[in-house]
Amino acid sequence: MGKAQLLLRISAVLVLVLTASLVGSNTQTKVLIVRQKATFRALDALYVSVYVYSIAAGYNLLRLCNIPAWFHPNNNFKGLNLALAWASFLLDQAVVYVTFGATTAATQASIMAITGQKEFQWMKLCNRFTRFCIQMGGAMLCAYLACFLMILITSFSAFNLFSHYSPKQFLLLKAM
Repeated sequence: MGKAQLLLRISAVLVLVLTASLVGSNTQTKVLIVRQKATFRALDALYVSVYVYSIAAGYNLLRLCNIPAWFHPNNNFKGLNLALAWASFLLDQAVVYVTFGATTAATQASIMAITGQKEFQWMKLCNRFTRFCIQMGGAMLCAYLACFLMILITSFSAFNLFSHYSPKQFLLLKAM
């Protein structure tokens, strides 16, 4: 189980770094009457998502450095292991939720750029900046893949946490 979690974390870090770099470096310039440039800074949701992906990648990278110490079989500190298991589970959950929320907000903002909004007189951006929108769509797919990988990581954290408890009595610690 440790190797699977290690591979998932490495994959999540790589996909999150790829996503942050795709969103952060995506730019397209068009000269119509005036020179116009589309970047991720044009939409606040995309701007925030770059930071969220970077922080999530950093968190998973820190956890990669720490995994062997937490799951060492000779570690007999039952109370410390339980506290670390709870912290691991809760932090993994928080990172997944924040990343998923940022990705969903960025996707919603991107859809508004594709379709426009006649009621607010927002025009479509993707009919002018096609390459920008296609690359942003690829970045959103990578972001959802990263969320899926982190959900799998969270299931390992949940298993690690709840393996400390007795299966016969609700939330009673196992006798070791």
